[in-house]
Amino acid sequence: MKLTIERAALLKALGHVQAVVERRNTIPILSNVLITAGSNGASFAATDLDIEIQESAAAHVDREGMATAPAHTLYEIARKLPEGADVTLELDGDDPRLSLKAGRSSFSLPSLPPGDFPMMPAEDLQHSFALETDALARLIDKTRFAISTEETRYYLNGIHLHAADEKGRKTLRAVATDGHRLALSECDLPDGAAGMPAVIVPRKTVQEARRLLEDADDDVQISVSDGKIRFGFGRAVLTSKLIDGSFPDYERVIPRGNEKLMSVDNKRFAEAVDRVATISIEKSRSVKLSLDDGTLTLAVNNPESGQATEEVPVDSKETGFAIGFNARYILDVAGQIEGDEARLHFADPASPTLVTDSGDADSLYVLMPLRV
Repeated sequence: MKLTIERAALLKALGHVQAVVERRNTIPILSNVLITAGSNGASFAATDLDIEIQESAAAHVDREGMATAPAHTLYEIARKLPEGADVTLELDGDDPRLSLKAGRSSFSLPSLPPGDFPMMPAEDLQHSFALETDALARLIDKTRFAISTEETRYYLNGIHLHAADEKGRKTLRAVATDGHRLALSECDLPDGAAGMPAVIVPRKTVQEARRLLEDADDDVQISVSDGKIRFGFGRAVLTSKLIDGSFPDYERVIPRGNEKLMSVDNKRFAEAVDRVATISIEKSRSVKLSLDDGTLTLAVNNPESGQATEEVPVDSKETGFAIGFNARYILDVAGQIEGDEARLHFADPASPTLVTDSGDADSLYVLMPLRV
């Protein structure tokens, strides 16, 4: 195998694929990137057995073939090469090492047999549709903060993606929850997505898809089956296994009859929560919200660190109502609010609170209260 590729194209491709490679691997080949030189140029692939990313790049191919090389090392070399350099990658059949040359720089890297590289088996992905990059980025950004990190509840370790039909509007809906908060966002259902199965996209896949969106220009091509999902970002293709589990009936968690309403300037609210939470107990980060005559009082009482209170003017008719929340969860939700106002819909101090966005009717959030 022998090919010559521009440093910028090599760096971009390696930057995309090497991100899925774990720093520590018990299987040596999983630390490598697979390089393929063919009639259409070069392609690069990496996998952790659950996720696979492939990216093609323009290259001048002198000799077709395949090779593997340590993914992170190859990426670091490409990153440190001078801009505009032409990089030659060559693997001679008699030499088990990959040669890399650029200008006066020369490297020799260990190479494992390409036949050992585990390609993700092909699967019939029955449902395919195109989604605008902005729409997919929004679905991810509005929900991923609520993905659970508790491995024992593995079915919560991702975003639940499915087609929904509520009040005659068909949508593609993304939901995430960790049991303490829930985030939901949706967009109009794309053509071809109507019959798609409800799936749970793993956290790492969500992170990699969001990263690849940064360089995507056209619509994202999404294909789904019961066991896998594939995202096409132009030259880059991400294929991932799905979480094999049942996502909980989240509809039952979303409050429908919370009649106590409070509208508050979101920026001012978030800054006040952040200030008083400075002395909260690190484990629970609890903050008490008290409503009285159009004033919200935020209070933290920590026997070790002291006390803090701050008042924020709000639009609310409630008097004598108090409820507690984890400050970090409030700030996470506040960070997703697009409009000037956050609207909190309360029922009672022990029931879930619904949070809506004055600037985004397609997203909502649920916060579970704390005892304070």
